[in-house]
Amino acid sequence: MGRAHEVRAASIAKTAAMKSAKYAKWGKEIYNAAKSGVPNPDMNQTLKRTIERAKKDQCPADVIKRAIAKAEGGASGAYTETSYEGFGPGRTSFIVDCVTDNVNRTFSDVRAAFTKNGGQLGQSTKYQFDHRSVVTFDNATEDEVLEVLLNNDCDVIEVEEEDGVITVYSEPSNHHNVSQVLTQNFPNSEFLENEITWIPQSKITLSEEDQAKFDRLMSVLADIEDIQDIYHNCEMNTEE
Repeated sequence: MGRAHEVRAASIAKTAAMKSAKYAKWGKEIYNAAKSGVPNPDMNQTLKRTIERAKKDQCPADVIKRAIAKAEGGASGAYTETSYEGFGPGRTSFIVDCVTDNVNRTFSDVRAAFTKNGGQLGQSTKYQFDHRSVVTFDNATEDEVLEVLLNNDCDVIEVEEEDGVITVYSEPSNHHNVSQVLTQNFPNSEFLENEITWIPQSKITLSEEDQAKFDRLMSVLADIEDIQDIYHNCEMNTEE
């Protein structure tokens, strides 16, 4: 069949593997969201938002159903949420959030990724980040958003407007209330972000050598199925 066929087959296999890993990550996140409250998206806003994000990422319906069924006790096995901190190349700071059914395996995989790519796991870094609720959407003005938030007694840190896009920052404990008020009052808006995240207080620009090491580390971490989110303070090249 020739080399071209082999290349296409390898590409298809790689794409399938990437999709499988992505869906597995969504399954774990949906499972944990369902376990955190009632396993019903109509009664669990965290689960509802997670499902919406998964669908937006083209996660299949059967993956979502299986994850919820597992949380309800309809399937065996359980997942644990865990987080690791460490330094990457050029003293970049990392927070790595994982969802796993085997903490020892996950820790070993993450530690090896850092050790083999110029990093060091187990160092405190969260103090260099702000833990924030972030809701970003369009089709509204800053004045309209501020009025809605004020009228609904929503405690927020900051509201920004840039190029027609609104971003609302608040404490993680206020995420549910702020998110609910905004989605109810701006139903015609597209919500680009609606999550709790870690935001670096400042960013580091790396040398060419350290940037190459950083990119390798990120590539290895991306291949670890148990990793859900990776936060860092590296200044990324916007052209990449």
